[in-house]
Amino acid sequence: MSPSSSGPANSDPGRSSGASSAQPREVMNVAVLAESELGSEAQRERRKRILDATMAIASKGGYEAVQMRAVADRADVAVGTLYRYFPSKVHLLVSALGREFERIDAKTDRSALPGGTPYQRLNFMVSKLNRAMQRNPLLTEAMARAYVFADASAAGEVDHVEKLIDAMFARAMADGEPTEDQYHIARVISNVWLSNLLAWLTRRASATDVSKRLDLAMRLLIGDGETAKV
Repeated sequence: MSPSSSGPANSDPGRSSGASSAQPREVMNVAVLAESELGSEAQRERRKRILDATMAIASKGGYEAVQMRAVADRADVAVGTLYRYFPSKVHLLVSALGREFERIDAKTDRSALPGGTPYQRLNFMVSKLNRAMQRNPLLTEAMARAYVFADASAAGEVDHVEKLIDAMFARAMADGEPTEDQYHIARVISNVWLSNLLAWLTRRASATDVSKRLDLAMRLLIGDGETAKV
């Protein structure tokens, strides 16, 4: 997981000289822009810059370091503008998690997944996700905490993340379009994966422990190739 290392872009139209006086409670109630409503290239670029800033800050200081004003300053937008895109740090970090999964998914060539069985292909995908998440513990801890803390106001962001993980795992198992059963299995594996990621982050499990637990879950659910169940 490698957040952008570049500095903030040139001064943004969304930033105003009065931004420093803005208080969170004054901007919390502004209309929030859904990602689907970002019609202009400038808006999409601003959203990207905000998420880049969030990930850069979390990479160095973890969850507590991600403060809305710090993100706004690094992204070179007004605090009020930031709240129009993301109403809280939880929304910010869950959205960052979703973007990270999108990046991993986009870089995965499913036609080249090693192994001829659902177990082998899924095991490869799970291991790839583990390596990506374990590469930057502070960033992963921040995004995972936000995901766990998210309430109903961030239901859309959480649902997007869940669908991304489920789809990655289901497509890894499938030889073609995933079946309904494969999506159900993917959801269970996703839950096992997340619980073990949290155990690793809190030092209740080693990376080896996580791999062994996930391998056991996959063998029980889909077999190991010799006794495939899906």
